[in-house]
Amino acid sequence: MTDQHQLARLMSRADIPRASRIVVKVGSSSISGANVGQIGPLVDALQSAHARGSDVVLVSSGAIATGIPYLQLTSRPTDLATQQAAAAVGQNVLIYRYQDSLDRYKIVAGQVLLTAGDLENPAHRSNAQRAMERLLGLRILPIVNENDTVATQEIRFGDNDRLASLVAQLIGADLLVLLSDVDALYTRPPKEPGAERIDFVRFGDDLAHVKIGDVDGTGVGTGGAGTKIAAARHAAASGTPVLLAATDSAMDALAGAEVGTWFEAAAI
Repeated sequence: MTDQHQLARLMSRADIPRASRIVVKVGSSSISGANVGQIGPLVDALQSAHARGSDVVLVSSGAIATGIPYLQLTSRPTDLATQQAAAAVGQNVLIYRYQDSLDRYKIVAGQVLLTAGDLENPAHRSNAQRAMERLLGLRILPIVNENDTVATQEIRFGDNDRLASLVAQLIGADLLVLLSDVDALYTRPPKEPGAERIDFVRFGDDLAHVKIGDVDGTGVGTGGAGTKIAAARHAAASGTPVLLAATDSAMDALAGAEVGTWFEAAAI
């Protein structure tokens, strides 16, 4: 938790409208390729929280996926150098798309690119925290992504669910919202027979009954149910509740509607 921000105690979805600091994470498959049109509705949802006075941080995947067609590739590259090249091109386009949509609300975005080393090194972590606090103080909307252009395979976050949970901890967020193409956590992959939606996860629940499928199925992302559960556990243990929901329900999620799966936070 930051010195500048006192963590609010959110007990349920109904408390979301009073959250003063929110981190929202969106996956590659939700805002690239055929789904690039979801950027506009996502920005509408972010603006709704921003307009009521909340500090909002967006952690957005999608740099590599966005850059793929500009490199005239037909699928996600497997070698690091080409991934880095796709990220360099795609990050530029991705930020432009967000800012173009945010312009409707006269909201300015600030790009923040991080590596795992940045949050593991005390000096770098302090610098990142100070920069984020200043951006939020100026009512800028930070858009965070992993710095894929310089990150190596050995020191990568690997997925932005983990990055989002670390950013939530870094800035003392009241809420972490993990958006993807799945509307909630299920007892098994939702397309499998017998899959049951999980509405609420109590802090400390081991979720031993959940069968996890870690492939997102799109070929452009790196996360899955397993990474989201791990990120939710990390954030919850730090006192930040987590809502796992579908990207197309972002507006409802940030309004406190009964959508997605709520992960209860530790009482700290």
